[in-house]
Amino acid sequence: MARGDFNRYRGKMPMADMNVVPLVDVMLVLLVIFIVTAPLLTHSVKIELPKASSSPNITRPEHIEFGIRENGELFWNGEALALDALPARFAAEAAREPQPEVHIRADRNVRYDVVARVMAAAAKAGLVRIGFVSDPAS
Repeated sequence: MARGDFNRYRGKMPMADMNVVPLVDVMLVLLVIFIVTAPLLTHSVKIELPKASSSPNITRPEHIEFGIRENGELFWNGEALALDALPARFAAEAAREPQPEVHIRADRNVRYDVVARVMAAAAKAGLVRIGFVSDPAS
């Protein structure tokens, strides 16, 4: 009976080195591609563009200063107004072109219910530019 060694790799250690030759090959190919294409990226046609100076024409639409006091009094550009008259006034302003902005100046202690009704009336009439005005903190 012949005695054989079934483990052929008993004395050899596993290889722990990384083969970097394919990595170097890929990097060299990428470098050559970059060297060939880089001059093409900087080539441009020289064009003498006309020179003109202009200032933008900024037209600000008229805005509505809407004030709300703590007790619920409403003011349209300083004029006292009732809550029932809001839908008609907002509808008339929404029909104008360009639409005016609504700047709401509400007292800090006003009930949110009043502010919500004013905003709902403006949105229902079709006004889309509604903003709140506040004093910056000192």
